[in-house]
Amino acid sequence: MSFNALVVRKDDEGKTSAQIEQVTLDDLPEGEVVVAVEYSTVNYKDGLCIGPGGGLVRNYPHVPGIDIAGTVESSEDARYKPGDKVVVTGWRVGENRWGGYAQKARVKADYLVPLPDGLSTHDAMAVGTAGFTAMLAVMALEDHGLVPGNGPVLVTGAAGGVGSVATAILAARGYEVAGVTGRPESADYMRGLGATQIVAREDINETVKRPLEAESWAGCVDAVGGAMLARVLGQMQYGASVAAVGLAGGAGLPATVIPFLLRGVNLLGIDSVMQPYDNRLRAWQRVASDLPMDKLATMIRPATLSDLPQLGADILKGQVQGRVVVDVNG
Repeated sequence: MSFNALVVRKDDEGKTSAQIEQVTLDDLPEGEVVVAVEYSTVNYKDGLCIGPGGGLVRNYPHVPGIDIAGTVESSEDARYKPGDKVVVTGWRVGENRWGGYAQKARVKADYLVPLPDGLSTHDAMAVGTAGFTAMLAVMALEDHGLVPGNGPVLVTGAAGGVGSVATAILAARGYEVAGVTGRPESADYMRGLGATQIVAREDINETVKRPLEAESWAGCVDAVGGAMLARVLGQMQYGASVAAVGLAGGAGLPATVIPFLLRGVNLLGIDSVMQPYDNRLRAWQRVASDLPMDKLATMIRPATLSDLPQLGADILKGQVQGRVVVDVNG
């Protein structure tokens, strides 16, 4: 029996194209569990995999989609049975193996996490890898001593996927949130998520002139990297932490070690791809308990498989606000 999938192909000249095709279970990669996919989403990595690949896709034809939420259809693993609601993020799914932009997916059982009580598959993909990463960042900051009342927490790229969820979670937990954006038209959106201060990107995205500035931030979730991260490090309070989750502003870090040596600032790397199961489960349970569903609803933009080629191009240009939920059966 065939079903729909967004298939990316590469021609002899190295150009890629994506279109909806009919595929079968025999086309899917090996794995113990077949999932009837209900929803997926669009992340920056998805944009790369839909388009030129960005070095992430090893073999073509390819089905992108690094996030999957759906129902177990069949399982060769005792941990899962038909009818179980599950979510998949990470493990290079959608990159070096076929992912969630199809009506069915076959994955290794170790990749699955049971959907927490209180979350629907639609909610899970409104969160997706971006929101999961945001939750990991908040957890890391709190594990390193951040508590409400310490002072404002900075979120860079606050109108994007990770930043939107981080802002909503932090605000719901009682933190004062300052959101950085390069899009003035996003200010009301960010305030709606709970940001109490809007910081213009140009005010903070410049090369470090002094290694230390005023101690402005009790914590930071940084989705930008580059010069902005370097600048922020010099603005952190004594002993405060920055959770680095992205590199939209570049992979370089033109910083000095002075903030680490004189203020004890912590730079925490957040990887969502290879997180162990127990930490994945903890993060998803925290999402279910800490992320207000009414705030989540304001971030969502619906889409179908046919919308993905354009959305993939848009997200690479920084033109996608909030979260996209892809109904693969729509």
